[in-house]
Amino acid sequence: MQRYRFPVGRVPDEALLSGLATGDPELAVTFVRRFQHTVFGVAVAVTGDPQLAEDIAQQTFERAWRHAQIYDSRRGSVTTWLTTIAHNLAIDAVRTRRPEPVAPEELDAVLGVVSETPEQYALADEASSRLRAAVAELPREQGRALVMAGIYGMTAQQIADWEKIPLGTAKTRIRTAMGKLRTTLASPKRGDHVQ
Repeated sequence: MQRYRFPVGRVPDEALLSGLATGDPELAVTFVRRFQHTVFGVAVAVTGDPQLAEDIAQQTFERAWRHAQIYDSRRGSVTTWLTTIAHNLAIDAVRTRRPEPVAPEELDAVLGVVSETPEQYALADEASSRLRAAVAELPREQGRALVMAGIYGMTAQQIADWEKIPLGTAKTRIRTAMGKLRTTLASPKRGDHVQ
């Protein structure tokens, strides 16, 4: 610890990530300890399986170690970068392990409570907050179709079968929801200024 100007526990996140990339064991351990609860929280929120979440957390830190040199602070914080990796790995794990569609009552819970989960706190960057808010503003049927397609990877035909609606209706719901999201997310927020 004497190599650093201040205690390792107070080293900025970016410096810890750089230390992870260089293989410094002390910084690597501190990096994992600092982010392990957040990464695990994202993984367990998505998978609902603590054992699988542990594996995903380990994969997240391995990937962070291998790709630390490509981290760009202009695109988000270290926490956002790490939780995005964990979230993507967890979604992939859920897709490969889940042979059946999600029950409709679970989708309602995802749409209604998404802002109150540990995942929300971990992914609390501005872009994901805007996306969640935009999805929450969609009509319920469109939001459900979008979540089924985007998060659970269901095809329009699977959505139509699950919702007991015509295929064209399922496609229209997805397309309309995507159009509304594009419009909402492309419009500047109040307080944004052109620089």
